[in-house]
Amino acid sequence: MPRQPGRLPGVSMAGFRQCAPADVDIAMVAHPSVTLFVDLSDGDSLVHDAHGRRACGSTVVGLVPGDLRLGGRAAGGIECLQIRLSPVLAFTVFGASTDLSGTVVTLEDVWGRDAGRTEERLRAAASWDERFTIAADALGRRMSARPSLDPEVAAAWRLMRTSRGRVRVDSLASEVGWSRKRLWSRFRSQIGLTPKHAARLVRFDHAAHLLAAGNTAAQVAAESGYADQAHLHREVKAFTGVTPTAVAAAPWLAIDDVAWPTSFADLTPSASPIHQVPAK
Repeated sequence: MPRQPGRLPGVSMAGFRQCAPADVDIAMVAHPSVTLFVDLSDGDSLVHDAHGRRACGSTVVGLVPGDLRLGGRAAGGIECLQIRLSPVLAFTVFGASTDLSGTVVTLEDVWGRDAGRTEERLRAAASWDERFTIAADALGRRMSARPSLDPEVAAAWRLMRTSRGRVRVDSLASEVGWSRKRLWSRFRSQIGLTPKHAARLVRFDHAAHLLAAGNTAAQVAAESGYADQAHLHREVKAFTGVTPTAVAAAPWLAIDDVAWPTSFADLTPSASPIHQVPAK
């Protein structure tokens, strides 16, 4: 899987192509990012379904969308570009993340006419490298034209990520120099989740990748800071609706080479990553 340095901190990209026509139905795992799916297939082949709400074509998936599935079928195969944005960056690109949390919406709903123009350029690109460059340029233009979120909120998010979700809200507030109440209010309005919920999501993400890497539930519970296996089981069910065993085998985690350092194609033959740019 060829690589190139990430051009934008907080952004990761991957290209997917399924050449043969076939039905795709993949359950996605909650992730601490806002995710863009740019459908590059012929016609609106991708379908996203969360809590009974369906969106076709290029879409934006907010934080913690619940029971989310990616499906579709196209005669010429399915091709899409996935872009994951940290919530800090998503605030700048889309505005406050609150309205995106728990939702699946079309890219045009949140990006306006730029969505169609960018999609056309991506479809016409001669290579995946060119597509990544086009996408990075489009994101960069939006970042330069919009305000960024409070530096205290950004700092709190970074502390959550570096601690893998094992941090108390009181400690976060003290670190950034705010009261607990102010941190809760500003973080919720800009990230889209309360600090406590966001920390739970980050910790779950770490645990999910440990499960996918082959660790036992007992090992994962201990390493991720859960009280016991029952606590881990409850959190996994809360974020995914399935058991830790099912999460360990989730095809969507195979995009992440931290979870699957070798043979992605052997695990998910229906969709192969063309290229991935790691997030910072």
